Order: sequence, then C-alpha cells, then structure tokens
Amino acid sequence: MTSANNDEPDRPDDAGDGPNSGNGTSRGTGTGTPPGNGPNDGTSDRAENTAHPENTPRTNTAPAAISFWYAQDGLPAPRPPLPGDTTADVCIVGGGYTGLWTAYYLKKAAPYLNITILEGKFCGFGASGRNGGWLYNGIAGRDRYAALHGHDAAVRLQHAMNDTVAEVIRVTAEENIDADIHHGGVLEIARTPAQLTRLKAFHTAETGFGETDRTLHDAAETAGRIRVAGALGSAWTPHGARLHPVKLVKGLAAAVEALGVTIHESTPVTEIRPKHALTPHGTVRAPYILRCTEGFTASIKGARRAWLPMNSSMIATEPLPAEIWDTIGWDGRETLGDMAHAYMYAQRTADNRIALGGRGYPYRYGSRAARLADTAPTPPATVEALREILVRFFPATADARIEHAWSGVLGVPRDWCATVTLDRTTGLGWAGGYVGSGVATTNLAARTLRDLIQHDSGQAGPTDLTTLPWVHHKVRNWEPEPFRWLGVHALYAAYRTADTKESTSNAPTTHPIARTANRISGR
Repeated sequence: MTSANNDEPDRPDDAGDGPNSGNGTSRGTGTGTPPGNGPNDGTSDRAENTAHPENTPRTNTAPAAISFWYAQDGLPAPRPPLPGDTTADVCIVGGGYTGLWTAYYLKKAAPYLNITILEGKFCGFGASGRNGGWLYNGIAGRDRYAALHGHDAAVRLQHAMNDTVAEVIRVTAEENIDADIHHGGVLEIARTPAQLTRLKAFHTAETGFGETDRTLHDAAETAGRIRVAGALGSAWTPHGARLHPVKLVKGLAAAVEALGVTIHESTPVTEIRPKHALTPHGTVRAPYILRCTEGFTASIKGARRAWLPMNSSMIATEPLPAEIWDTIGWDGRETLGDMAHAYMYAQRTADNRIALGGRGYPYRYGSRAARLADTAPTPPATVEALREILVRFFPATADARIEHAWSGVLGVPRDWCATVTLDRTTGLGWAGGYVGSGVATTNLAARTLRDLIQHDSGQAGPTDLTTLPWVHHKVRNWEPEPFRWLGVHALYAAYRTADTKESTSNAPTTHPIARTANRISGR
C-alpha cells in the first residue's frame, strides 16, 4: 500500500474545488451503502431533496466543526502524543471504531500483547464521531462478492453482518457502555413509484441472501410505524439499531485502555512501511502495522488514490415536543432511510431530536477533504438543503430549530467494496472502505483482523471470519486528477438528475440515467 508513491500534487488553493457542485450518490440493492454520514458543502444531491433556501426558514446552528454528538456529550480529555521512538507487538493507525474494536478483540484474545494506537487528532475525530448512528447489517460490496465468489459465500458474509449487530449490542452491555442503543430495526421507505419498485426489488434481494425475518409494508402499514409525507411503502429489517456514535467511541476507548492498550493522540502517521509507522514525534516499530484510517487514508504517503474521501453532512433539530411526535409517530425509533439514488437517512435520538443526513458537494479536488474536516464549518446552503428534506418528510417540523450541523468524510474504494486484509509477508494490514456503512462493519473487520493475526502468528488456524469473501479483496486505485474529480462529480450529477426526473414522473422504473451511472461506476 505504500511501496509505490501514487501521490499527486494538489491544485493551488485559490483554484477552488471545481467549476460545478454536481451532486448525487448511488445506492445499489444489497450493497449496504446507506448511512454513515451525509452531505458536505454545496447543495443536497437529491433532485427530489433539493433545497430552495428562499422558501425555507433560516436556521440557528452551532458555528462549530465538531459533530452534534460531541457538542452534546463533550470532547474527550486529550491523551498524550507519542513521546518518541518505541516498539509494540501490534501498532494500529487510527483511533476510530475499526482501530478501537481491533485493539479490543486482540487484547481480549491475547492479553500479553503490547498494542499501541496512533491517532492523528483524538479518538473518534473522523467518521466514528460524526456518523448517523446506524448500527445495521449493510456491507458495501456484497453483491459484487456474490458475483466474484458465489451466492453462498455472500450469504455467509450477510449472516456475519446480521450477527454483528447483536455482537455490538452484547459487548456494549458487557462493558457498561451506555451508547443510547435502541434495537428498533431499520425502516426504508419509498416516496415515488420508481423508488417503490426499487424497494420491492431490494426486499426480495435481501430475502434471497437469507434475511427471511424482514417485512414489506404498504402505505397504510408504513403510516402505522411512521408518518412520512408521501410514503408509498416501506421495508423493515430487525437487524439494526440506533445509537449515539460518540458515546460508543468514548466507551470503546476507555475499555481498551482498561485492558492495557496504549493510545497516543495528536500523533498523525505520515507513512506506513513494513514494521514501521512514521510520525512527526517518532517511529513505532512492530511486527504488525494495521491501517484503520478510512476517509483519512489519503493523507498517508503513497495512499492518496487508495480510498476516496467522500464528503458528507448532517443536521440535528432541537428536542421536539410531544405534539410533533404525536403527528409523526416513530414510536419504534427505527433508523430511517429512503430509496432515492441520493438517499437520506435519519434517527430519532434518545432526547427526541431528529438527526438527518444526506450528501452535498461530494468530493474535493486532490482528496483534500480530510485536511479540512477539523476547520471547515458546514455551509448554510447545505444546512438549508437538509432542512428542506426534513420538512418535506415531516411537515410538522417546519418551525423546529436546527441546533447543529456538521460534516465529515468517509472512505470509498474504486469498486465500492469494503475489505479487510493482512499481508503475511510484510505484516501490513488494513480494513475499511465502508462507503458510509461502517458502524457495524468496523466490528466485523476488527474481529477478522484479530483472527488473521492469530493465524499468522501461529496462535490459531483459519476461522469462519478469515474465509469470508471480503478478506484479501484487491481493488485498483482511483484515477489521477483531474479525472477523479471530473468522474465523481459527473456521476453525482447524473444521480441528482435521475432523482429529479423520477420525482416528477409516475414511471415505476429506475430512470435510464441512473442505470447508466450504475454501470459506469461499477456499483
């Protein structure tokens, strides 16, 4: 991953991020691409969900780059940076869910291991502290893995993801981590005839991958769960839960420290080599170096084109009064998504807010998004766009105050497939490329990395997890600039256009523009 330098120079800062802010995002059946975060700067990428600020009340948002979750729960006390050169048995680069879960399971399996985590900012600074709080069973790339390895292999992967939701809930209870988890399942709705057709196909496909406990609902049955304006139907799966992302990441960090894991924050890793993690403060030498950096992978030398850092944003309302909830329903507190090509996703929080995301300006030239994540506030146009989605879905929230807006980046491989790898010749490992579906997938990745290391070190043999089809999956790099920027923005513009046309038509089929975009993107 770092043997060949595929870095490229950024465009000068005064050149901006490109001539247009084409938007959009795709969600293929069974690929597990929904939540994670939402849009970043620019306007919403859904035609159906395009904002018109002149028709929308102004919002009162916190002028901060941190997420609502941190604004509510507080920033963590800083941990000291790496004091100099040192050694470890396992060095984990990245203090988000993947890195923390990996340290947790390795230390539980082998308490004698000396494990060090290096985090560039603070634990949970990235997507782990900014996501939509969807703990669910989606995994990016499952359909592709079915094509590459056979249907049965993909069914095994799906069953592992179903079990992962329960595993996270189990561990949080065992470790006394109060992450506001509510196991209400996932409800995905359709608001146009074309979306309804995709919803039914999605439901059938998921059933075919062994998820026989899911249910399909018509408009009336959907309204019995949640009253979304214009909803034509919905599908529900029990394999999902709402949670508070920051409470989970804080609890995991405390749990691994209690097990004896060393965490160094404010320690950015600039380069990874076999048995070496290089930082401005010194070098950590270890037989195993694990890259768990997701949307920040592009900041590591030689990895600029490995995973694309996709921008995303969210908003959170003030706590809503009982009369609004009487209108909306949502008593089951399911996580909520839709079937637009440029989807939305939301949760009803523990203190009765709505936290909602989508996606706006999708990508910054030269993979620069990661370097701006801690300083760039969410632009007013994006906040207004997300608010309009909120009001369109729930008209009763028209006068609700938006108390916070935030943005972040997620990691997208060129083939949109999450993967986990350990190179036994170099000791380099990595996991990620979750495409926004990482809250549960990080846990499965961590347990898989644990098993791969135990197998490599002679402590155990292959396991059910190490033989899953996403293990050791290889993917080519993204195209160099300007082709990367042009391709991503053209793709997102196509999805936005397709959503526009579907929202103004009664046609029950996916618009040809979206089908073409799916083929081009390889999703």
